[in-house]
Amino acid sequence: MKKNMISILVLALLIVNTVLTAILMFSVMGTMKKTARLIDGISSALSLEVADAQAPGEGPAEEITMEDIEVIQIPDQMTISLAKGADGETHYCLVSVSLSLNKKDPDYEKYKPMVETNMDLIKSEIFSVIQSHPIEEAESNPDMLRQEILDRIQQMYGSKFIYNVVFRDIMFS
Repeated sequence: MKKNMISILVLALLIVNTVLTAILMFSVMGTMKKTARLIDGISSALSLEVADAQAPGEGPAEEITMEDIEVIQIPDQMTISLAKGADGETHYCLVSVSLSLNKKDPDYEKYKPMVETNMDLIKSEIFSVIQSHPIEEAESNPDMLRQEILDRIQQMYGSKFIYNVVFRDIMFS
């Protein structure tokens, strides 16, 4: 008799639990839908702001496939003295750099041969950028250095066929 009573009690608790779970699910689903709509609205507003912030005539960045990439390694490892920082000491940067070229860019055929012959000018731009930053700035934000080097090289050629600068190795002392 006791076993039957316990079975009935467990069955009743199971039914109550199922009903409460169903009620909880229906009440949460409404809130989840409202939250999803709010997040969609925020993300669409942010997308509009990003689109407005782009320069006129600049579309979204195109995807470059691995077949369309050519990597040119600057052969020498460069030792560059950095600008004096807060400690007043002279610090150095030891860096190896590679350039990524977009083979599909219209200027690729025109400027590709010039990259090898102008390697000293490219190195000069790299030296100029890295020398202008103190060690604290360079160590904490190497992406800023890469972007600044890329901008200077693209400006030098007047083209964006070089689309990325990569530090194969970078050390500070």
